[in-house]
Amino acid sequence: MSNPFQDQLLKTGLVSKKQAHKARQDKNKQQHSKNSKVTDETKIKVQRAAEEKAKRDRELNKKRVEQQRQKAISVEINQLITSNCLSRDENCDIVYNFEHNKKIKRIYINAEMKQQVINGQLGIARIEGRYELVPLDIAEKIQQRNENRIVIFNEEENTSDEDYSSSKYQIPDDLTW
Repeated sequence: MSNPFQDQLLKTGLVSKKQAHKARQDKNKQQHSKNSKVTDETKIKVQRAAEEKAKRDRELNKKRVEQQRQKAISVEINQLITSNCLSRDENCDIVYNFEHNKKIKRIYINAEMKQQVINGQLGIARIEGRYELVPLDIAEKIQQRNENRIVIFNEEENTSDEDYSSSKYQIPDDLTW
C-alpha cells in the first residue's frame, strides 16, 4: 500500500525515491517500537501475575503443610492418651472438679488417683471432648507437643506460704468441693 500523498510528492519531484523509502522505513520502525513497548508491558504484567500466583501458592502450601503437621501431632497425642490412660471403673466414685477454659469440669476417680493427681504424679488430658488420667511422663510428652491438651499437670511449684493470706488457717484433709 502506497501513500497517495507520497506518490504526489514523487511525481512533482519534491522527494526522491530514496527519501520516500527511508520515510517508510522510519514509519515502520516507529510502529514496530510501539508494538514492542505494548508487548513488553504485557509481558511484564504477565510475569508479575505469575510471580504473585507463585507467592500465593507458596503461602497456601506452607499453610497446608502446617495443618498436616498439626494433624499428625494431634493423632500422636490421641494415641499417647488412649494407650497410656488409666482405666477408671465403677470403683471410681469420687468426683474430682477442675477448671478448664474457665469452666468447672469433673472426672470420677478413686482416692488413690486423687492423691496422685494432687501430688503431681498423674495429669488430666483432654481427648475428643472427654478427660482421661495419664501418668507423669506421658503428660510431659503431651505438654511438649501441645500444651492445650493437658488440663491439669501439677509440676513442682516453688510458692512460699507467705504469699497466701489464708496460710495461717488449717485446711482439713477430708475437705472436698
